[in-house]
Amino acid sequence: TVTQVEELKILIRMFPIWATTIIFSAVYAQNSSLFIEQGMVLDKRIGSFNIPPASLSTFDVISVIIWVPLYDRILVPIARKFTGREKGFSELQRMGIGLVLSILAMVSAALVELKRLEIARSEGLIHEKAAVPMSILWQIPQYFLVGAAEVFTCIGQVEFFYDQAPDAMRSLCSAFALITVSLGSYISSIILTLVAYITTQAGDPGWIPDNLNEGHLDRFFWLIAGISFVNLIVYMGCAVRYRYKK
Repeated sequence: TVTQVEELKILIRMFPIWATTIIFSAVYAQNSSLFIEQGMVLDKRIGSFNIPPASLSTFDVISVIIWVPLYDRILVPIARKFTGREKGFSELQRMGIGLVLSILAMVSAALVELKRLEIARSEGLIHEKAAVPMSILWQIPQYFLVGAAEVFTCIGQVEFFYDQAPDAMRSLCSAFALITVSLGSYISSIILTLVAYITTQAGDPGWIPDNLNEGHLDRFFWLIAGISFVNLIVYMGCAVRYRYKK
């Protein structure tokens, strides 16, 4: 029927937007993987208390708690004056802001790792599998940025797929948007496997060896930031050409 044809056209228009959010989920996957690995080789002591590296993901949650009311009460009223939209930002604009923040999170993680490796060299710890004298609290900005990116991208994504989906497929499309989370984790694993394989040729320890003091975890974070930047350019092209459902 004509209705089915029009609904298919809507889904096809939405597909590029859906595909370009997968890389964001690959960035978010670092929260529970390489961010923790990085924290393991930082100084976890705060006075007499040792901070478990995985517990720093709490700052991701704190960031979400802070950004949700900040967005609704401050950013939306300000944006409404410039855009004339009731929501302040369109769903595509909101998702784009989140993608930018996810890139900044990777840059922050890379800078922390650069500093950590610099300290490891100065302390003579390159060939020792040991934590360096640099506080784990330096990881807070990257967790905080990931949480902010989550508020913009994930919520904007769910709203976009619910509003733009065909009327009979709203619940299905909202669930379909969440598939990007699992696909992002797979993409992260594939990139990690390829990096480990390529960088360990000729007997080199690679970017992510068992002893991170001998590796270059910062290069992996820069790689993810670069992929995210290219993905952002593609996303912007898709978002500009996207025609909203009437």
